[in-house]
Amino acid sequence: MNLKTVLTTETINLHLKGATKDEIINELLDILVAAKKIPDRNAAFNAVMDREQKMSTGMKHGIAIPHGKSATIHDLVACIGVSEKPVDFDALDHEPCRIFIMTLSPVEKTGPHLQFLAEISLLFKSAEKRQEILNAGSSDIVLRILSE
Repeated sequence: MNLKTVLTTETINLHLKGATKDEIINELLDILVAAKKIPDRNAAFNAVMDREQKMSTGMKHGIAIPHGKSATIHDLVACIGVSEKPVDFDALDHEPCRIFIMTLSPVEKTGPHLQFLAEISLLFKSAEKRQEILNAGSSDIVLRILSE
């Protein structure tokens, strides 16, 4: 899967303001709504929050990958947000997060969802890539970093 087929400059926000997990999730959903990627914000919110209640999507190294599956989603959609301040996201390493990748996918399709999560996790194992994303001055730069 090519991340550039899923992510666009409209689905990247380098200035998230939220101070809590719920605020960040809502900001990420706002990105997807503004980009006309999700038809039903409430269904998307419920899907992501249901997943969070099962287990936090805060990973390691300051990254969280909130995600969910919804019958209102027909093809995998994703967005990336970077917070100016670290946010407690109940991460596996107990460290706050600054990079957030949200993805929503159809209930009946698991392949693209798993492939996207695998590609994202591989990409962000690199401390250098994580720092480049944090330092990026524009959405275009983030897209370039992700495609390298």
